Amino acid sequence: MKYTLLQKFLDNIIVFLLIMSSGGMLFVFNRNVMYFVFLFCLFLVFLTSINKIKSSLMSATVLAFFGLIFLFSINYASAIAEQSLNKYGYYLMVMTVSLLTTFHFRNNRQEDLFIKRLYFVLKVIVIHACINVLIYGIVKDSVVTISNLFHECQTFANVFFYSTLQKKFTLMSFVGFDFYRNQGLFWEAGVLQVFLNIFLYLELFIFKKSKFWVLLAIFSILTTYSTTGISILLIQIVYYIKYEMKNRKVLIPFVLVLSFPVYLIFSVNVEEKIVGDQEASFQKRYFDLVQPLFIALQNPLTGIGLDLDKFQEYRSSFYFESSLFNSVQDKVGLELKMDITDQGSSNSFMFLLSTMGFPTFILFIYMFFNQRIFNQRKYLLFSIIILSLMTSPLLLRPFFFLFIMSGFMHTFYKITSHNKKLL
Repeated sequence: MKYTLLQKFLDNIIVFLLIMSSGGMLFVFNRNVMYFVFLFCLFLVFLTSINKIKSSLMSATVLAFFGLIFLFSINYASAIAEQSLNKYGYYLMVMTVSLLTTFHFRNNRQEDLFIKRLYFVLKVIVIHACINVLIYGIVKDSVVTISNLFHECQTFANVFFYSTLQKKFTLMSFVGFDFYRNQGLFWEAGVLQVFLNIFLYLELFIFKKSKFWVLLAIFSILTTYSTTGISILLIQIVYYIKYEMKNRKVLIPFVLVLSFPVYLIFSVNVEEKIVGDQEASFQKRYFDLVQPLFIALQNPLTGIGLDLDKFQEYRSSFYFESSLFNSVQDKVGLELKMDITDQGSSNSFMFLLSTMGFPTFILFIYMFFNQRIFNQRKYLLFSIIILSLMTSPLLLRPFFFLFIMSGFMHTFYKITSHNKKLL
């Protein structure tokens, strides 16, 4: 079947919305409307490109959907406090769009077309990120503040976005020109770096098309000033040098040039976050790593429930009768830093563990690794995503939940197709 321009365009839109629903400003300020748009675009995609439905794949999809409904229902029923149905309705929406997207690309497209569409969309995001950071010095007097109950930021034309928080650390000047910490189309720089590093992975290890795009990706990652993002960048470069580079001598000038901005950003970030004015940032990361583990130990089977508001209420008064916990509490300054928890957990994996319990956590992680979207250098990709999601609450967002959904579908597909053929 011929792949038309309309189908290509719609596929690009689907992938773009998939990314935007996982930290993008479009969904921060217009979530309900944008999810309706997302579903409508999926409807158009199925309407214009549906092939004969593969019965085994459809059966696997249905089983995956109801299997997840069962897990979330158990979590809702066993939660320690009354949960909001609206919160679980949101997770139902996440499951739905992730599942439909996965099914579409498996049933109607070639195996690698999702990755190709992702590569194209991430190129657009890289270009936007570069423009976003370079244009600030020109448009800074024309930005306006927009806000809702959950977020506030500055914007120029609702296309370029800049944080209103911690200006001392988000604004840098160089030769008289102002550079703002780059968050691109996302709610914060830490989310942008995830997708920039995924693009760098695709360019270095999958497509291998252009050194220009590699350099552009590196530049855009550096503009996020993200400690996690730059750490992942360095991991990828070292991995590339070790396993992909034949003539390593040509990299010496590049490494020397790159080392200066990396050292500058690292030295400022690490010092400020550990002992400086941004000390709360480090303490929150530490807190979000430690406390949910103790919550999970006290509620090991089903967790405390996925309602974020109830989670925040519970953790604000949580004390575990343990000398180990008390020692951690004293070291981190738990009581003094309780206000840093008002936006929930920044660690996706520890949030999942404490809210859904050990069995579901282990199952989700297994399905995450069992995905069939990426097969090349997938352990490197997993490292990128895991390190990123340990500092960003994104695992239960559509783009990343796609991996879990793919794992579930693959598992059930092996059952429904009565063979071991991979999706």
